[in-house]
This record gives sequence, structure tokens and C-alpha cells, in this order.
Amino acid sequence: MDLKVKKYTNIKTGLKKADVAKNKTNEVETKNSRSYKQIVHDNVFTLFNLINLILGLMVFVTGSYRNMLFVLLVLINMIIGIIQEIRSKNVLDELALLNVKKAKVLRDSRIEEIPAEEIVENDVLIVEPGDQMSVDAVVLDGHVECNESILTGESDAIEKTFGDTLMSGSFIVSGKAKAQAVRVGDDTYSYSIMNQAKREKRYPSELRDSIQTIIRFSTIILIPSGLVLLYKELFIEHLLWQEAFLSTVAAVIGMIPEGLVLLTSTALAIGSIKLAQKKVLIQELYCIETLARVDTLCLDKTGTITEGKMKVMHIECLDDITESEVKDILAEVYTALDDNNATAQAIREFAGQREAAVSHTVPFSSDRKASGVEFADGNCFITGAYSFVQQNTDPQIQAKIDSYAEQGMRVIVLAHASHLSDTLKGNHRILALICIQDVLREDIKETLDYFEDQGVDIKIISGDDPLTVTALAKKAGVRGRPVDMSKVKDISKAVERYSIFGRVTPEQKKEMVLALKEQGHTVAMTGDGVNDVMALKEADCSIAMGTGSQAAKAISSVVLLNDQFDALPSVLREGRIVINNIQRSASLFLVKTLFSLGLTLITIFWLSAYPFKPIQLSLVSGLGTGIPGFVLALEPNEERVHGHFLRHVFGRAIPGAASVILSVVICYQFKGLLGMSSAQLSTICTIVATWNSLCVLYTVCEPMTRIRNWLMTAMLLASIIGMLGFHDLLYLTGLSVWQTVYLVCNMALIPDFLIIVKHVVDKTILRDEAQYVSV
Repeated sequence: MDLKVKKYTNIKTGLKKADVAKNKTNEVETKNSRSYKQIVHDNVFTLFNLINLILGLMVFVTGSYRNMLFVLLVLINMIIGIIQEIRSKNVLDELALLNVKKAKVLRDSRIEEIPAEEIVENDVLIVEPGDQMSVDAVVLDGHVECNESILTGESDAIEKTFGDTLMSGSFIVSGKAKAQAVRVGDDTYSYSIMNQAKREKRYPSELRDSIQTIIRFSTIILIPSGLVLLYKELFIEHLLWQEAFLSTVAAVIGMIPEGLVLLTSTALAIGSIKLAQKKVLIQELYCIETLARVDTLCLDKTGTITEGKMKVMHIECLDDITESEVKDILAEVYTALDDNNATAQAIREFAGQREAAVSHTVPFSSDRKASGVEFADGNCFITGAYSFVQQNTDPQIQAKIDSYAEQGMRVIVLAHASHLSDTLKGNHRILALICIQDVLREDIKETLDYFEDQGVDIKIISGDDPLTVTALAKKAGVRGRPVDMSKVKDISKAVERYSIFGRVTPEQKKEMVLALKEQGHTVAMTGDGVNDVMALKEADCSIAMGTGSQAAKAISSVVLLNDQFDALPSVLREGRIVINNIQRSASLFLVKTLFSLGLTLITIFWLSAYPFKPIQLSLVSGLGTGIPGFVLALEPNEERVHGHFLRHVFGRAIPGAASVILSVVICYQFKGLLGMSSAQLSTICTIVATWNSLCVLYTVCEPMTRIRNWLMTAMLLASIIGMLGFHDLLYLTGLSVWQTVYLVCNMALIPDFLIIVKHVVDKTILRDEAQYVSV
């Protein structure tokens, strides 16, 4: 892509300060987290808060202020939610700030180092080896070799001289140049790809979708049922308006699962903070859950299973020369050369540096695939790819090179030449084979073994030669068959049959991800380049390396800021903790919602009045649901995630809800026989509902641990103290002997009833749960 420069900036002085202020900056909109205003707005102005406000006003006008306790609980929940999200935002923003790129610019004849987003249009950049372009620029002076694999997928370095384009996202491999920024911010090539990829991107989340389903259902049902209940009690049962208001408020607040929303956001926010401490930036909270459900992990070779750098593994001497002599020659050659590609860096690390008088050098280029040095003593040495260095190749040497390639090594030759030509190709004396290999991450095998133990299928994807990819994949412990994707026509069958893929194009990466998803897999994809963006977009969970392109990081849900691939098991474990604990706690919240809904409908069609007052349900929900739910949601729990979320939580909540509904109905049946007043009926219903919630809590806590034992004991004692010490506040009244006997019998039957109903539910609603078993 060619860029046109309207007016060249002076390469000696750069922009003047006055011009900097006039030009467009390289800033783009980034959303690592929401603003403080948005966090407060989203936590305060919710439908449930509006409903609670209306309900609070209804209680207020009755004068029964103690029944407004639920409003205080709503405020506490809202404040906790705001504080937790702000805490999470601060951690994530601080982490993102540490990842800000720097750039060297020439301004007012001085070189300054500034954050990349402060580059302005027409700035003169000083680009050197190792720099990654943050803008689209044109070379004004000097020459560099540029690696555009992050854009194109092709790993060859491309020489750039005056007038050539340096695209945002590409890396400078060697050389030094001054370049003028032409396109900045949202005008750059990489941003256009990023923006296209982000459009309509929505990561899948069963947890999010399930909770939204519960909220929609509750919202749809609670408003009309509350209005009908109020109408019946006012105009059919002719209750006092104060009693009707309190009864309706109790029914409606019982149906609101607002604690579940706070519980979920809090658990996810805490999970993201824990991961941030490990330099893992979570840009999409629900991806923590998604990664925990992943069953297929697609990994790019370079920078993922390897460290992204090369290492000299072996030297094979072919002539009358020793390895020590080869090492000395390489030290002199690469001290003389300015090449700074991965191969040059590996050789310098291996051979060291050694000064020698030089008369002429030919730098490496993507065209000649070689570089050379002529020393003052007349000796000429060339290093490069064998077929590009030697005119008449030797089959025996080629066979050796092929053998090393099968072991995952890249081979360059060291040759002695009589002179240096422009192409460097000729009939030279080959002195040695230098075997170089990508360095595998130190802990890659343990990390991949962990995923394999968890039932996650590993796919290694690379644009390199299949032989090289296969050798490295095998050393990393990846099992499975390799395939050359340049020869594959049916991608769907290929991803099903093979695990190691070479010669993969950027378009094929995307098609591979889509094919795996069509086969029912939950797919995670790692990548670092612009050429990975579309595949990352299609993945269920996308993971970018911190040194990757801005486009890849912007589209990804997870960024490994230090390229620490070994952090992925931590993300998986954190996802399990979140899902398992929310899944367990959600059952507690739904018990109250379901029995409130059931009792509301029964009251509309049969009972004369709703059996609870608002403050009584506050006791039931606080001790049986709210406090235990948050304690359990923060408990370490790394078990494998099983089952469909809605099926699981409803399957666990239905027995508890059915127990309360049945107890209240039977209580009404015995009301006349036992001579219960409305206050005594409400007292028995409150005690039964509280006991039932504790029994449900016990089943949810199984198997018991020290924390869960303490939780059960604390909630039981709190219930007893609350009922005995605050009975007037809770509208609890004394019972007769036979009413007490009935209450004890009812409470004794609840545990057995829960077990029976749970068994029936497990055989019906949960019988096909095995189909939803995830990681």
C-alpha cells in the first residue's frame, strides 16, 4: 500500500512545537474499562432499582418504616457493586498504562521519546531495529528492513528506502531511518482492520445469557402479577390499603433476583483483579467463563509455544575447520554487519562479538536471503540460505539440511568466497552448517500437558514449513498428525483429523476456527498479528500476546502483557472458580424468586393474602441467600465445570421453592383447625421459609468444608438470634402448643422432602446434563 505525502517535513529539525499542536494526534478510542460516570450510572439507574424505589415509597406511605429494610439492603448492594467495579477499573487501567508504547520523534531539532498516542500527523519518527510502527509512515531518509508478518503472515523481511511505506503494526528488523507519519489514529491501516473486526463482536457467554434470561423472565412476570395481587387484595378481599400495600411489596421484592446480578459482576470483577496481578489483562469479563469451557485451543507457533527468538543449536563443520574457528568467524562477521533479525541476534548471542578491519559489507535482504562481509585481509565470508548462496548445490549437503529441518531446525551456511557480488550467489566453499531453532518456552510442555489433562484439544497453527512446525510441536508434547495446509481443500475434515498445521494462510486461520465451531467446539485462539485479527474475532475466546499488534490486542478478550503463555491455566482455573461458585450461589437466589412467584400466583387464585411481610422476607433472603451466596461465590473451587447453567441452577432451586410453597399451602389448610390468626400464620410461614433456606444451603454446601461448616453454623445461630431477639421487629408472635407441634413436624419433614424432590428433578430436568459437560 503506497502513501502519498502532501508536504515533506524537514528531516533535520522535525516539526515545530506550534505545528504539533495543530496536527491530528495518534490517539484512538480504547475501552479497557468503563468510565467512573458510566459505572455509577449503570449501577444506580437500573430497572430493579426503579422497582425497589416504587416499592419503598409504597411502604413509606403506610408508615411501617421497619418494612423498608429491603431498601437499605438494595443501597448496600448498589454501593458494593460500584466500589467493586471501580476497584476493578483502577487495576485494569493501571495494567493497561504499563503497556503503553513509546516512540522517538524529531521535534525542534531534538529527539524526544514520547508515548505512541502523542505522535501527530507529519511527525518525523526515528525508527530502529526492534521498533514496532504505531502509525502509517513514509521513509524520508536511510533504509530499514521491515517484517510485515504481523500484517500479511509472510515472515520475510522487506527492504524499505526513500518513499516506501512503513505500515502500522510492522516491526523494524534492521537498519535505521527517519520516517514521516502520514496516517495516525483511526486513519491507520491496522486500526481499520481492528475496527472492522470489532464491529458487532460479541463473545459468547452462557453465564451472561442465562442471567439475562432470568432477569427478563422476572421482569415480565413480577409487574403484572404484582398489580393483579394488589387489585385482588384491595377490591376483592377488601383488605386495608396499608396491608394490601405491604403484602404486594413483600411478594414483588421476593421475585426480584437482584442479588444474583451483583453476585455475578462481583465474582467476575474479583477474578479479573486476581488475573491482573499476574499481568493478564481481561478486556471482556465473561471471557473468564468462556475459557473455562474451551475444549479446543488453537496456538500460533511463533511467540506462543516458542519465545519468539532463535538459538544456535548445533554447528556442523564441512571443511578443514574447527567449531572454534567457525565461532570466531561468525563473531567477526556479525560484529561487522548491522543485521538485527532473529537469525543475527541468535548468532551474536552464540558467537559473541569481535572487532576486525572491514572493507565492504552486504547486508541481509529478503531478496538475496544472505549477507556478506569482506575483511581488510581479503577474506570474504557469506552467511545465508544454502540455495541462495551456492550456485551448484551439493545433494549430500542438501540432504543434511533436510535432515536438520525434520528436527525443527533452520539451517544457514557459512561460506568462504573469493569476492562479494550483489546477489552473493556463486560457487563458494561451504565451511559449516549453522543450525538454528526457535526457542521453546521453558514451561510450554507442562502448560500444554495441563490443558490435555483437562480434555482440551491442542491445535498448533503456523505459516512455517510443516516439518519445522511438527518437530517443535512434538518437542512441546503435542500429539497428533501434521498436515501441509497449502495442499488442503476441505478445511472442515482437516481440523477434525489433524493437530499440527503448517503453511497456514491468514484466511485459513479464520476458516479453521469457523469449522471447529460448526463442529460444536468451544474454541480459544491465540495470536499477535493483524493477520490473526479475523480468526481472533471468530474465536469464542481470543488471546493476544502483549508484544503483538495493537489490532490483535484490541480485538482480543485476554491480553498476556508479558507474553506469559503459562498464565493461561490460571485463567482457566479462575473461570472455573467463577462459574462453579456462581452456579452454586445462583440456586440459593432462585429459591426465593421461585417460591415468591409461586405463592403470588397461588394468592391471586386461592389464598386471601400473601403470607409474608417485606421485613420477614429480608430475614429469609439475607441469612439463607444473600450472605451465604457471596461467601460461596468467593470460595476457591477449581472443579471441572459441568452442565448447562440454567438447567443446573433451576434443578437445584426447584426443590427448595417447592418445599416452601407446599409448606405454606398445608399451613393454610390447618389454619382453621389449629386456630391460627393471620399473625401466627405469618410467623409459622416465616420460620418454615427460613429453616427451608438453611436446609437448601446445606445441600448446596455439600461436600462440607471448614468454611462451609462455619457458614452453616453462623447462619443457623443468626436465624435463632434474629427470631428470638427481634421477634417484634419481624412481626413474629407466640404460638399455641399444637401450633408449635405442627411447626416442628413441618420442619422435620422438609429435609426428606428436599431429597425426594431433588431426586425427581435430577431424573427429569437434569437427566440430559451430560450433554452439556464442559471443561
